Amino acid sequence: MARIGRRTFLKLTGTGAIAARTAGMTAILAAGKAPAHAQGSTLHWLRWNDFVPASDELLRKEIVPAGEKALGIKITLETINGNDIQARTTSAIQSGSGPDVICGLNNWPQLYAESVVDVSDVAEEIGKAQEGFYKESTVVANDGKKWIAVPWCVLGAQIAYRKSWFEDIGLSKFPDTWEAYRDAGKKLKAKGQPLGQTLGHTFGDAPTFSYPYLWSWGGKEVEADGHTVVLNGKAAVDSVKFMSAFWKEAHDEGGLAWDDTNNNRAFLSGTISATLNGASIYLLAKSKPDTYLTEKGTPLWQDILHAPLPKGPSGQFGYHLPMSNMLMGYSKNQKVAKDFIRWITSKDVYQKWFNSQQGYSVGATTIWEKDPLWGKDPVMEPFRVAARAGQFPGYAGPADRKAAEVLSKYIITDMYSKAAQGMPAEEAVKWAHEEVAKVHA
Repeated sequence: MARIGRRTFLKLTGTGAIAARTAGMTAILAAGKAPAHAQGSTLHWLRWNDFVPASDELLRKEIVPAGEKALGIKITLETINGNDIQARTTSAIQSGSGPDVICGLNNWPQLYAESVVDVSDVAEEIGKAQEGFYKESTVVANDGKKWIAVPWCVLGAQIAYRKSWFEDIGLSKFPDTWEAYRDAGKKLKAKGQPLGQTLGHTFGDAPTFSYPYLWSWGGKEVEADGHTVVLNGKAAVDSVKFMSAFWKEAHDEGGLAWDDTNNNRAFLSGTISATLNGASIYLLAKSKPDTYLTEKGTPLWQDILHAPLPKGPSGQFGYHLPMSNMLMGYSKNQKVAKDFIRWITSKDVYQKWFNSQQGYSVGATTIWEKDPLWGKDPVMEPFRVAARAGQFPGYAGPADRKAAEVLSKYIITDMYSKAAQGMPAEEAVKWAHEEVAKVHA
């Protein structure tokens, strides 16, 4: 696929061009007049099964039909398990056919930079209209020369915890250091209420825990040059030693095999006291107050609060899961697909989807943290600006293709998993360092 030159890029993203396209889309939205596409034009959009089912229902019943009318096309929305998207994307690229637009999680778009369409014109338009993208959304969807995907949202990752259970062990607020969290976890596990955390191969809760945990100890994959691998150092070894004991003393050890749904079920069934997650646990419990109850028979949602990951010796960090829409290079409907992405990410349309998320997702642009939605429920407040606090896989280097490969192979997560299963800390870190070095060779 041909690369665009700097002059062409500037033409595409210049103020005049953006204004013209914005005016055109505004006219479409206001008048309901479809753009001129060939009769029978179709669009296939592949995305994950949302952890907020109401949002998928809204897409299917309202937003997609409205898009078909506004754009004059037929839209097929397909949803699958998030862990299956990478395999599906690779298969589509190899066969040269498949969905026109695919939702890329984390920094996966970097893996497919040579197989997607340059969407700089659309991304620059959306960013300008909505007060700019978060840095996290930018680094995963831009390869430094062009936009390889259009950012869609960021899933905030916070620890959901049982307020009353922590109060029962003498804590009126959530522990703010790993040492304090470990101490709390030991007491809770002794009561049959362990902490819950996945160290499995799953796209969300595993990397959003293991990467910030490593950073909080001062560990990192590479230097800022993006090439010099420095994982095998004292900081990483110390983090692994702590985790080995922390895991056995405080956690549900079945978490080694959990995916992104197991911890939700464990929390809702009352078998764990805290877990890193999006807000889906709280939102589901709140939507079904008669179904999800505490051991005292009261609505569970009233006993759930959220907190960021604790601090380590080198500070407090987070990684919040970004999502972006990739326009695939094999697509025969590229103009249709660009119009679709531009339409569905436009503020008036996106607002409906954003409302349905109830704070589970923040927008990829900063304008959404000002939305009135955040004033409706103080328990959701920690998610409002979560995207501003995140770092990115690959730190201290860029969140590039190599960083995406390390993440996709779950090397950092496996470093902790191996140690939790008995491998000496030094050996686990050495193994992970060598695996990261192979990627960067």
